[in-house]
Amino acid sequence: MKYISQKDIVIPQRKADSHKGDNGKVLVIGGSADYGGAVALAGLAALRSGADWVTVAAPEKVGWVINTLSPDLVVKKCKGGDFCASRAADLLKFEKDFDAVLIGNGIGMHAQTFVKKYVKETKKPIVIDADGIKSVRLQDCRNAILTPHHKEFEILLKNSDLHTNNFRKYLKNNIILLKGPIDEIITSRKSYYNKTGNAGMTKAGTGDVLAGLCVGFLGQGLSLEQSAINAAYFNGLAGDILLKKKKGFTYLASDLVTEISNWRKWKLSAKAV
Repeated sequence: MKYISQKDIVIPQRKADSHKGDNGKVLVIGGSADYGGAVALAGLAALRSGADWVTVAAPEKVGWVINTLSPDLVVKKCKGGDFCASRAADLLKFEKDFDAVLIGNGIGMHAQTFVKKYVKETKKPIVIDADGIKSVRLQDCRNAILTPHHKEFEILLKNSDLHTNNFRKYLKNNIILLKGPIDEIITSRKSYYNKTGNAGMTKAGTGDVLAGLCVGFLGQGLSLEQSAINAAYFNGLAGDILLKKKKGFTYLASDLVTEISNWRKWKLSAKAV
């Protein structure tokens, strides 16, 4: 069993003469009336990974809420209360200015047809999370990281008419980051296992932070595989540090976002690229 360690982490490097946007522009699509915080957490985590720019595309009223949560996120406010299939064409045009896309956080199952269309037609590397995973078939995903917990993974396989003994050959250029007490990062060739993290990671929003880290690293030019490895390791390590700092399971998903900004103090002996 291959466990991820510090030596498996790759840190994107920034050129001294780079300009705004050169180090990753990320689009996060999601949010609904009940789940405005999910996309905000994901977007902030993408920024904490080192990405230069994050735009959140959300229903109009949700977008105004996100504006009040953080001045660091750019918000594209989509008219209407939810994402419908007709909205996909607009956002597929909008994505051209971004390096990577995250879809699904807080989006709700009423956006299922929108998600299906977007995932099938996107030209960008993409991370699919939460209700986005429940809306797609694995065969329709390309150049994607999917981040299910075990129940969402079962739904994905059922929707794809696949089983645990045959799904890997349909992964092709996709990665599955299967969340659990020990995360499994599954490629078409092999699996990696991540044991950072603790029981406090069951708090609402921690998965949104993980997905945001995935797309943040992806937007900075790391591969699907490396982005998933980095995200799983950093997310869990932040949780382990917070467990000690808080002396218990009182930390929140938003605390993870803040703690990740301290990664330089974690004494990582990581490779750079």
